[in-house]
Amino acid sequence: MVEKIPNKLYERELARLQEELVKMEEWIFDTKARVAVVFEGRDAAGKGGVIKRITEHLNPRITEARRACRSPPNASKAQWYFQRYIANLPTGGETVLFDRSWYNRAGVERVLGSARPRSTTGSCDSARSSSGSWSRTASS
Repeated sequence: MVEKIPNKLYERELARLQEELVKMEEWIFDTKARVAVVFEGRDAAGKGGVIKRITEHLNPRITEARRACRSPPNASKAQWYFQRYIANLPTGGETVLFDRSWYNRAGVERVLGSARPRSTTGSCDSARSSSGSWSRTASS
């Protein structure tokens, strides 16, 4: 069992960490860095609460929380899966926190019937390679 932290200690540590997040946000803005953070987990796993704590003292013009892209309308089902996400990626000096997974098509959309099994397999492979290439591009 995990020992509970006393409230005063928790609040003091939380304030210290939130100050560090503000400093990081200022650095991201000043250097025009692009930061995308994906919180992956089941429903009611606490992703939203963590994102709320992270963003509560940050500038919403610089740090933004976004939900996963919803299932596409019929017209865009023929698109490359990641086209839906590209418009949501951060620009220079911006952080985006995603409350879902890049692998949404392979799990959620398949279960909901908005993606065929054949396309979900390709989506997982594409997700791995695209995530890696975006990471390499962002750091250059």
